Amino acid sequence: MNIFFMGTLGGLLLIGVPVAFALGLLAIAGMYFFNGGVISFSQIPIISYKSLDDFTLTALPMYVLMSQILVVSGVGRDLYEMASRWFRHLPGGLAIATLFCCAIFSAISGSSVTTAITVGSVALPEMVKRGYNKKYVLGLLAAGGTLGILIPPSVPMIIYGSVTGESIGKLFMAGIVPGIALTLLFMIFSSYQTRHIKDTPATWGERMESVKVAIWGLLLPILIIGGIYSGIFTPTEAAAVGVVLSLAISAFVYRNLTLENVKKIILATVKSNAMILFIIVGAMLLGYIMTILQIPQAITEFATESNVSPWVIFILINIVLLILGMFLETISILVITLPIIYPIIVSLGFDPIWFAIVMVINMELALISPPVGLNLFVLKGIDRSNTISEIVKGVIPYAVIMILFIVVISFFPDIVTFLGDHVE
Repeated sequence: MNIFFMGTLGGLLLIGVPVAFALGLLAIAGMYFFNGGVISFSQIPIISYKSLDDFTLTALPMYVLMSQILVVSGVGRDLYEMASRWFRHLPGGLAIATLFCCAIFSAISGSSVTTAITVGSVALPEMVKRGYNKKYVLGLLAAGGTLGILIPPSVPMIIYGSVTGESIGKLFMAGIVPGIALTLLFMIFSSYQTRHIKDTPATWGERMESVKVAIWGLLLPILIIGGIYSGIFTPTEAAAVGVVLSLAISAFVYRNLTLENVKKIILATVKSNAMILFIIVGAMLLGYIMTILQIPQAITEFATESNVSPWVIFILINIVLLILGMFLETISILVITLPIIYPIIVSLGFDPIWFAIVMVINMELALISPPVGLNLFVLKGIDRSNTISEIVKGVIPYAVIMILFIVVISFFPDIVTFLGDHVE
């Protein structure tokens, strides 16, 4: 039965049906044929309401709103200029600066696509002008953009917490050390790859001036994450604080919160949130009929009773996520697979917070995996002369680093869990 559902879903997606509606149509068909016919449709509004009636999800639209405000304000441009002045004299200095900027902007946006667009639009022309190979730059930007969903706040972590009931605060804290570690690995590799390029050092006066200009972009993630870790506010309250601060920065520091910009911010926020919430509703409807048919229970029972090591199941799950990442975007993968995968992970004795980070790194791979990796198309959109194959060639080494990093945190799970253990 699960093969039937996956095959039908794949067919709907191949003919161009949007993910949310493909999930919903499949759920409605399942209700009609396997759960009492038309009378079962009365469950649709109930399930739809319950799937969104979750206080955890309140943070989602606020973090999206915050990231849109910061994109319009120009924080990303100032962060890049600051990073450039501090790092450009090093071997491959602009590559290091770009990744540093990606990491900082990730910590205030929660979105990989937003990070790739914001940093890429500034860094791509600048790095090519300074003599960096375009293929390397494209790979760097595509990979650096993925940090947006690993370094908190993270939209996929909010979805993970909403679907599984795990603490958003613990998930955010669990992402900090892996996010920093992966950023450093990217920096080391990119510096080695472009080690022949050095630039004129900035003066100390120029460096301090750039910090003064970009200070609000630097303080915002510290206030948000510091507030969560210290217990001053919850992740949801942190989202509200972030929105207020980003509005204040845009209105009083950058002074560009015009009526036209407010319109752009609201439209972009509504569009992003509507897409995510529709997918959640569709996935929950499908999850309902799959639960009625006991598909998750059957898969969990098979995984736990099979005479193989839990690590074999874990590797198979990662392979499935990698394959799905080639055809679906991150939110769709999360809401489709978590109701099935999460019970298996828990029953096999794996830490669900640790697995959340493993899954998010898999979602990072999905963002740069052809044919539908979103970051690939974002970079192609920034410069139409780019080709997808050119971007893919540049991003392959970073994908290998991500896969190796999953292996590392599998052997050393404390890298992920030790900060989260101190958060309720």
